[in-house]
Amino acid sequence: MLANAVEENPEKRWKDRDFRALSIDSSTARRQFKKRFGMTFVEYARARRIGLAMKQIRDGESVINAQFASGYESSSGFRDAFSRIMGTAPSLLSSGHVLKASWLDTPLGPMVAVADEIGLYLLEFVDRRGLEREVECLRLKTKLAIIPGKTEPIRLIENELTQYFKGTLQEFKTPLLLLGSPFQKQVWDELKKIPFGETRSYSQIALAISRPCAFRAVAQANGANQVAIVIPCHRVINANGDLGGYGGGMARKKWLLDHERRN
Repeated sequence: MLANAVEENPEKRWKDRDFRALSIDSSTARRQFKKRFGMTFVEYARARRIGLAMKQIRDGESVINAQFASGYESSSGFRDAFSRIMGTAPSLLSSGHVLKASWLDTPLGPMVAVADEIGLYLLEFVDRRGLEREVECLRLKTKLAIIPGKTEPIRLIENELTQYFKGTLQEFKTPLLLLGSPFQKQVWDELKKIPFGETRSYSQIALAISRPCAFRAVAQANGANQVAIVIPCHRVINANGDLGGYGGGMARKKWLLDHERRN
């Protein structure tokens, strides 16, 4: 209910009275939100507001207008919130090497893509649990600022996603720049080999990489994937046929598998 309320009114700054209006105990709601999404309600709402501001700035809106539209009365507060998530102030467009983040609308909800001019680093649903931490980790690993904008890999993945959701694309060509351990990269490479419309179990992936006893580690590497859909972690299910987990939510996982089987 709370996630839907944020989605319907992302610029809203929540107060205790707003929880009461929904007949929700604010302290209980915050605990449950943390448990379910891996981030506090305040972090989620702030990330959603900043996501809205990113889209507006990308579309040519001025920083000050994006600030007010996303519910920030203070310029310093807006810059601080933006910097905590993206790593730089919204008006600080360095001439050096930076990563750019873009908001992509899809039939399954908005996604954020982060790339430089060479390849795609991250593609996640905006409401994924822990997205804010993922972006921060990416910024720290690359030691680069992340600013709103588009690069050629982002334009390419945006076009490919459109085709994918129409059912006319089965293989992505967008270049990827993956940050992970050698084992994680080995697992991700194997995931990309799963044919469109098919699934594999964690144990099958472990066997394919000659690590038959490492199915739990495979599951962890699967969950650490930061390029949703393109690296098809949604195609990995439990050995008993159950869908298993998915960072983007089980409803999305089922939709993606059904979509691929139909096409």
